[in-house]
Amino acid sequence: MSQGLIARWRDRLPVTARTPIVTLGEGSTPLVQADRVAKAAGLPPGSVFLKIEGANPTGSFKDRGMTLAISKAVEAGATGVLCASTGNTSASAAAYAARAGLRCVVFLPKGKVAAGKLSQAVMHGAEIVEVAGNFDQALVMANEAAKTKGFALVNSSNPFRIEGQKTAAFEILEQLGRAPDNHFIPVGNAGNITAYWKGYKESGAKPRMYGWQAAGAAPLVSGKAVLNPTTLATAIRIGCPVSWNGAIAARDESGGMIGKVTDGEILAAYRLLATREGVFCEPSSAASVAGLLKLGKNGKAPRGVTVCVLTGNGLKDPGITARFAPKIRRVRAGGAIKL
Repeated sequence: MSQGLIARWRDRLPVTARTPIVTLGEGSTPLVQADRVAKAAGLPPGSVFLKIEGANPTGSFKDRGMTLAISKAVEAGATGVLCASTGNTSASAAAYAARAGLRCVVFLPKGKVAAGKLSQAVMHGAEIVEVAGNFDQALVMANEAAKTKGFALVNSSNPFRIEGQKTAAFEILEQLGRAPDNHFIPVGNAGNITAYWKGYKESGAKPRMYGWQAAGAAPLVSGKAVLNPTTLATAIRIGCPVSWNGAIAARDESGGMIGKVTDGEILAAYRLLATREGVFCEPSSAASVAGLLKLGKNGKAPRGVTVCVLTGNGLKDPGITARFAPKIRRVRAGGAIKL
């Protein structure tokens, strides 16, 4: 039985004997070798691995930070938690708040949250505030609401979220038995790339960090906020990342890069992962692999061992699969069919 990542990494996290541990058994997610992805990127077998964060309890990496953020909120005597979200944060916050017996209020941009994520927040009992605007506008509202006495904001601006998420770097080092040479990761609000880099640095490791944004929501690439971000990858449809400075530091300190991939490139990687590697992730997750394939197409994929983070499960965004409708053959029951 998994005790969760706080118990496992207690000596490397800001917890004390007084911290109540709110856990759903998160962490310890698989690291899977991906030789077909490697081949598609022009790299040798055994050089590419997938960190499958969709194996966390609510189906995304957000659980790593949420277990610690909610635990510390309870320790501080919070009466409730709130967040703005493109979906995964709200699902995770709602689940962990339910586990802790706290109220949870989520601010969601109207019509811009995938069905799988919205259903989770609803079923975990979150109080939903629908904002007629984008994520960045919802976050402004959440920040204002957080000033209400007794509520803790659990977006990635909460430092405990970053502390919890850094544990994924510890796991990768343990699973590989060494540091990767390159780390590819989707970038939306930029908390995750910030957290991984923090975890690596604390461990004395310095892989090159490659962050990937959707072309229609790539403020870190252009160097300026995007007022109306657009992409089918809803989890990274963010125009002004909270952890902007952390992402740039990770890029510069590691000698890596932050690039952008089109929705078409994201969908191609999403499809390849499912059909060639047996890994079903949500579209935003596939941005990391899309970035590797893009570099590989130009003969610029970095050499050495590469880890690509897949941030969420494919069932988070089931509507996207309609773009890949299968050819269906219909037969009478008991009829013969030629395969």
